[in-house]
Amino acid sequence: MLKSSISDDALRLKAIIETATDVIIIIDENGAVELANEAAFRLFGYTREELVGQNIAMVMPEPHRSRHDEYIRRYCETGHKKIIGIGREVEGRRKDGTVFPLRLSVSEVKLQDKRIFAGIIHDLSEQRAAESRIIKLNAELEQRVEMRTEELANAVNQLLKINKKLEREIKEREAAEMLIKENETRLKDALQREKELSELKSRFVSMASHEFRTPLSTILSSADLIEAYVAGEQQPKREKHVKRVKSAVATLTGILNDFLSLSRLEEGQIVTEPVHFQLRSFCDEITDEIHGLLKPGQHIVHLIPEEPVNLFLDKKFLKNIFFNLLSNAIKYSDADLPIECETTLKDDKLCIRITDQGIGIPEEEQQHLFTRFFRAHHVENIQGTGLGLNIVKRYVELMRGLFL
Repeated sequence: MLKSSISDDALRLKAIIETATDVIIIIDENGAVELANEAAFRLFGYTREELVGQNIAMVMPEPHRSRHDEYIRRYCETGHKKIIGIGREVEGRRKDGTVFPLRLSVSEVKLQDKRIFAGIIHDLSEQRAAESRIIKLNAELEQRVEMRTEELANAVNQLLKINKKLEREIKEREAAEMLIKENETRLKDALQREKELSELKSRFVSMASHEFRTPLSTILSSADLIEAYVAGEQQPKREKHVKRVKSAVATLTGILNDFLSLSRLEEGQIVTEPVHFQLRSFCDEITDEIHGLLKPGQHIVHLIPEEPVNLFLDKKFLKNIFFNLLSNAIKYSDADLPIECETTLKDDKLCIRITDQGIGIPEEEQQHLFTRFFRAHHVENIQGTGLGLNIVKRYVELMRGLFL
């Protein structure tokens, strides 16, 4: 009964070995193959007759093929294990000479009269092929990633170039738009100046036809009378008309000077030319030059600081300002009334105040005081161009002054 049980176990073990998917080979102490399963014959390409009884070295490539017997002998002598009980990856050699990777696990079995070695071999060819494919795919993937990265970098560089180009074009467009706006502004200013100049010419023609007619008629009639007064005793009459002619010429000269000054101011031809001069001597000079315009009984009272005042201003501009303001005070004041001209120096600023007792300017019309050609409604019968205060304002602004 025991013998039958052992026989059954042997059959079961043999069946397991034969049907195992991995290769199972059993060798003796000399390396001769005692047992091999079907998987071994399929893997190495040998028949049972070709493999069983032969040295296991026949399924090994060099250098292990020539050294295998020495490996077994050394182990048997020393007991030092290099592969027994330790799985490791090695190479196998088929009958056709091809070499392939495999995993080898060797175990030692000691019997009563001998010892054998059982080896379990697992073919790694497909695994290595799969690994190779993975490595290849990884390499291809890395190459593609590198290519895509390069393409992306090129695309980014291209986008950066396009962006820089767009930025440059935007700046150029903004500069062009700014230039167009500036040109539009200049054109509008030029058109406005042209409009104002046209209006100025129209107003000048209208005013000149009126303002020039009276003094010219006076000059013509006085010249005829002077020509008629030939007798010696008529000298006073001649002198009277000569004086009328001079007055009319002075009026015409004043009108022409106003227009000449305004024209030069409009064209930007006038610039300040400051010089050093004394305030008191300047006021004395003004008084002497304007004396001929005073009406009977009129006189100018100058209020000037006692200490010497040295000015550094455009003397011609300042003289025109004084003449214009004082001549207005004389023109619109009655005879026998004083005109006060006060000049003071405060914080290095020259302050001028001219006070008269004339007809004045209506409060509701004072907002137009410095407008060109403006004349109050109650002075239309008095000669004037309406340009004087506008010119004075321009001169004051050129010298960085203010009206208070």
